[in-house]
Amino acid sequence: MVYSLRPPWAGTGPLLARIGAALLPPRCLLCGESGGPGLDLCGECRRRLPYAGPACPSCALPLPAPATCGACLRRPPPLHAARATFVYAAPLDRLLPRYKFHGDLAAGRLLAQSMAASLVACERPLALVPVPLHPGRLRRRGYDQALELARPLAAALDLPLRAGALRRVRATAAQSELDARRRRRNLRGAFLADARQPLPAHVALVDDVMTTGATLHAAAAALRRAGVARVDAWVCARTP
Repeated sequence: MVYSLRPPWAGTGPLLARIGAALLPPRCLLCGESGGPGLDLCGECRRRLPYAGPACPSCALPLPAPATCGACLRRPPPLHAARATFVYAAPLDRLLPRYKFHGDLAAGRLLAQSMAASLVACERPLALVPVPLHPGRLRRRGYDQALELARPLAAALDLPLRAGALRRVRATAAQSELDARRRRRNLRGAFLADARQPLPAHVALVDDVMTTGATLHAAAAALRRAGVARVDAWVCARTP
């Protein structure tokens, strides 16, 4: 089942949208105080969020100054560029798991709004491709967290969304349980680009969290094998 990240009154017209906003005013998802206009976050909690600063352009690793990190210099990734909206730190480390594992779709809507605001100035791809879940995991979870971030992000930035362009064809162990080397091995052959969906020359993969980059690298490699010339990554958060 796929859920919408839009407010319940979205798409009902300006008058009903105003009535809906008045009846259900935004509430800060972190502290419970009144949220900002159209945002489930108060000003103080918004200032506390760990927005990403200088980072490696190839893997979004936070750095003191923008520069390619040593790991990407030694082993260039299949990604042309990687952009993260946040660093995975407090209080985001409470908000994002609520969305990813506990079905808090209001938190997902807020994260998608934040991503759209931070990525609007990036070089625009020709399409967004969400990193898919394996069908078995999708059935258990009930929604695909990357797709439900990519859908409003594509709408906000007026970009095509290619939701079925990439498939996860092999079930894998949870990445959080593995070290970097085993993560790479775990994802070999996990993704396949759908040959029935022609892809443009430049796409951006959308995902929630980037840790070692193994998942995004495996997905990017599958897209590159399908003929995509440039693959970027747009993620909600990057671990330090």
